[in-house]
Amino acid sequence: MNTKNNKRRKESVKKIEKAFFDLMQYSDIKDITVTDICKKAELNRSTFYANYLDIIDLAEKIKDKMIEDFNDLYSYEHSNNYNSNDFLKLFEHIKENQLFYKTYFKLGLDNSFDITRYDTNLSKKYYDDKNIKYHMEFFRAGITSIIKMWLNDGCDLSSKELFEIIKEEYQGK
Repeated sequence: MNTKNNKRRKESVKKIEKAFFDLMQYSDIKDITVTDICKKAELNRSTFYANYLDIIDLAEKIKDKMIEDFNDLYSYEHSNNYNSNDFLKLFEHIKENQLFYKTYFKLGLDNSFDITRYDTNLSKKYYDDKNIKYHMEFFRAGITSIIKMWLNDGCDLSSKELFEIIKEEYQGK
């Protein structure tokens, strides 16, 4: 029986997702077909449709999984209402999951979900409440652009080197 958590189904889902990630590196989502994914994953179309309604459903499920994976990275902090601003942890996670994050950005998910959790309380020490939203948007856009550039360059810098660049930009804050 092909239940949600059986080993064979999990392997099929992984193959489908991997094929989708690979195809997304060279094509827009609108140009990818179920047949393309199935050929690349070496699976039947029926296997795809046993798991997803269509390409959009696949992208939505991947998006949900990405958000969950990202949230798990800082789950301890979220559950304790704490923010370490640990960008090194984030950068290491991105470097280990480059294909995942390249797809994240290509799907435009950076506009629907903040890849960075920003500590508003810390910001209030340096910026007044009236203008904090502008600072936060500036910071979010800047760090997102730096991460995209880093990914496009194949994560040529180490996580620590990238962290040092960010730290240098915000020195004294």
